[in-house]
Formats: sequence, structure tokens, C-alpha cells
Amino acid sequence: MAQETSLVSGIAGRYATALFDMARDAGQLDAVAQDLDNISAMLAESADLVRLVRSPAFSREDQAKAIAAVAAKAGLSELVRRFLGVTAANRRLFAIADVIAAFRALRRHHRGEAIAEVVSAVPLDDAQLAQLKSSLSSEAAGNVVISAKVDPDLIGGLVVKLGSRMIDASVRNKLNNLKTAMKGVA
Repeated sequence: MAQETSLVSGIAGRYATALFDMARDAGQLDAVAQDLDNISAMLAESADLVRLVRSPAFSREDQAKAIAAVAAKAGLSELVRRFLGVTAANRRLFAIADVIAAFRALRRHHRGEAIAEVVSAVPLDDAQLAQLKSSLSSEAAGNVVISAKVDPDLIGGLVVKLGSRMIDASVRNKLNNLKTAMKGVA
């Protein structure tokens, strides 16, 4: 667990670690992850729900009642409902999005997965993603999950971030380096 707690920190890290440990011990990691994905989707869709979890204007009792009603209506598991109740009682609902992100990081680590953030100038096709995943998996010595994004400002090439390493092989970066080198010559 010492290795897991180094992945996450702060309030969100402590709550995520507690939830992860409970879910793992109960054999409910996948179910809890699905429930957290549902909560994340609900937060993305409802400004009122975001206001409920973030606003200090609501009393702890009001937050607890409201989040319990939302959780019951969404059909969340008993473990997640109890967790949300404790979070509301401790006035920590404001950190729920960060808790979800930290839980996901712990789960990926538990599964031996690493996330590679890949930004390209154009969308990558399946063959390119498979080749990139293969290359990164050998580099990471484990399974790599690719999170691909498109940024046309790169002009061409890729920017890959895997853990603490970042490789910027974009045309934009190469042009900026050339521009800097040319300023030094003049």
C-alpha cells in the first residue's frame, strides 16, 4: 500500500485510497469503478449537482440527504453510497472529482497499467495507435493505455507523455527550436 499511496496525495488521495482498499477487500473494484464513472458522468451533465457538491452554502445534512437521493436514484452500490455519505458528513464532497481521478490512478496501478497521453496533429488510425501502444508497452514494461487527443497547432508529429517522461516530436517544437537556434546565430 505504501507504493499505492505515493501515486495519490492530499484529501482526494486519502479518500480514494480508503475507497480503493474497501472495494478491493470486498472484491468490488470493477463495480465501484463503474459507479464512479456514473458519478463523473452525472457531474459533467448537471450544473446543479456540481453546485451541490462544491457549494459551502449547503449544510452537511442537506448535502448528505441530496447525495443519498442521487445515489439511490442512480442505483449506485451500497459501498459507494456509504462512501458518499461519509464524504458528505465530513464536508469533503467538493473533492469528489479529484477522488474519482485518484481512484482511477490506483486502479490502473493495481492492474499494472500506465497511461500514455498522446497528442497528435491529426487523428491517429487504429494501426498507428496499435504500433504506438506496442512501442510504449515495451518502454513501460507493462500494459499501456493510450489517451489520444488532437491538436492541429502541432502542425505534425506527436507529443507523448508517459509517467514523468515527455517526448515532444512535433513539428511546432522543431520549428521553435530552430527559431531559437537562429536567434543565437544572429
